[in-house]
Amino acid sequence: MQLELIRNATLKITYGGHVVLIDPYFAPRHSLPSFTGRSPNPMTELPQSIDDILEGVELVIVSHLHTDHFDAVAKERVPKSLPILCQPGDEDSIGEAGFTNVAPLTQSTIWQGLTITPRQGSHGIGPVVEKMGPVIGFTLEASGEPTVYWAGDTVLYPPVVETIRQVSPDIIITHSCGARWDGDLIVMDDHQTLEVSRLAPNATVVATHMEALDHATVTRHDLRQTAETASVDPARLLIPADGETLHLGR
Repeated sequence: MQLELIRNATLKITYGGHVVLIDPYFAPRHSLPSFTGRSPNPMTELPQSIDDILEGVELVIVSHLHTDHFDAVAKERVPKSLPILCQPGDEDSIGEAGFTNVAPLTQSTIWQGLTITPRQGSHGIGPVVEKMGPVIGFTLEASGEPTVYWAGDTVLYPPVVETIRQVSPDIIITHSCGARWDGDLIVMDDHQTLEVSRLAPNATVVATHMEALDHATVTRHDLRQTAETASVDPARLLIPADGETLHLGR
């Protein structure tokens, strides 16, 4: 498989002979409000043009409707006829934006030979979850490809641990910026990311969703330092830059 990190959670994956775009966030740098007062968002520019990002895309997956996962620019620029899979409950809102081929990911679904299975996530723990709203992750499987677990906007909590144990993924994609809302952790930080690596000793962890938003607390450098201190093999914890492409196997 080929994985291209665009920015934040936005990924372009070539998998099973198809091109999948995940959580398109196309806003120009500093065009959206700050979350914490530290900086307007996003804090970085897209590494390439939107036309280049959309080239070849056959399927879009939208994990939830926070603006850093599906923003107004993406709603305008993503072709309205492209198939979109989303979490249950978001299909009406996406349809109201003009998209004509939207389906909720309620169960394991086969699309063009790809098996896409929704997985539980929690955008924090405790009362903050009500503020953040529901989210999903998913797993990807296809003949001849590594099994992928895209955890999404979640902290490490029992259902994530159970997914790792049940699926035994070859690739785990985490959101590792340690974002906080009113002081509460709402996605994984460096220590939870390392715990994912420990729970899946045969998997490659790809840490994303970093250095794009002003409520993040963990940088790529922070994560690498924490991993080095814990003697984590750098080949098992990949921390791509925006615009970087990884070629991954089992």
